[in-house]
Amino acid sequence: MAKILVTGGTGYIGSHTAVELHNAGYEVVIIDNLSNSNIKILTQLHAITGKWFDFHEIDLQDEKAVQGFAENNNDIDGIIHFAASKAVGESVEQPLKYYKNNFYGLINLLTSFNRKINFVFSSSCTVYGQPETLPVTEAAPVQKAESPYGNTKQIAEEILAETAAVTPDLNVIALRYFNPVGAHETALIGELPNGVPANLVPFITQSAIGKRGPITVYGDDYNTPDGSAIRDYIHVVDLAKAHVAAIKKLENGNPNGNYDVFNIGTGKGSSVLEIIAAFEKVNGEKLDYKIGPRRAGDIVQIYGDVQKSNNELGWKANLDINEMMRSAWEWEKYIKANPF
Repeated sequence: MAKILVTGGTGYIGSHTAVELHNAGYEVVIIDNLSNSNIKILTQLHAITGKWFDFHEIDLQDEKAVQGFAENNNDIDGIIHFAASKAVGESVEQPLKYYKNNFYGLINLLTSFNRKINFVFSSSCTVYGQPETLPVTEAAPVQKAESPYGNTKQIAEEILAETAAVTPDLNVIALRYFNPVGAHETALIGELPNGVPANLVPFITQSAIGKRGPITVYGDDYNTPDGSAIRDYIHVVDLAKAHVAAIKKLENGNPNGNYDVFNIGTGKGSSVLEIIAAFEKVNGEKLDYKIGPRRAGDIVQIYGDVQKSNNELGWKANLDINEMMRSAWEWEKYIKANPF
């Protein structure tokens, strides 16, 4: 049984990935500094899997701590690296926090695990900016980042590609996610945003449950069918399974070399107004929303070409918008009844 380290494993995507790795027969070790997650997630993971995952509270910026962990865990076969600061708005206000945390963590991992290792990196479709053609493929040019957060993803990919090019034992896949939403079918884990959510779906669920006021749709005059912005939304469980597929791909040897990138999405876009309508229909809840002005930095639309992931990872997204909205609402109701 291969042992996989999941950094940021008590976070939103990390916790779902820990479950899917366990389901696929892997032994899971979690590192998290709990700066943007909750220790109670370990109890939730136990409730889902019956397993208490090996957990280490470590800040990846702490070089000595990471080095010590690597020396004491020389049986780790692969790393899935989620741990990073990730709020776009905050990154604009505190760029040094993002450059320090996101780069030091990655570099300390690569330096400490200086041996044969399979490495899956949590990247983002933000690297594409507003692509010239849709759906966007992995061959599309990387655009100038709109935020320090986006820039850290671009530069981290460059660090990994350049390091892999001179490190035969380092095998890397970067997964460029689109918009993860939803929650586990048990409603025991899901997204736990700090403060006011910056993303659409958690704001919808918090508004519906009475924690927030009306939802603002930022612009209804875009060149899209209903005038609202379009994104490629993917269920977090499908996204988690993509990481398992990436680890298996690296274990079996990647014919494309020891560095590769894959889009992870559904391959189609949904507008903000379509998401709102789907939530209302699936959950029988009427949402209070208003149309506001366009938001600075927002792109009109993006969705991914996922043929490469389908063909080469043997992975595809199976859960639709309705299941995304249903599970997100079940999770919101769960955390209201069981506060974290």
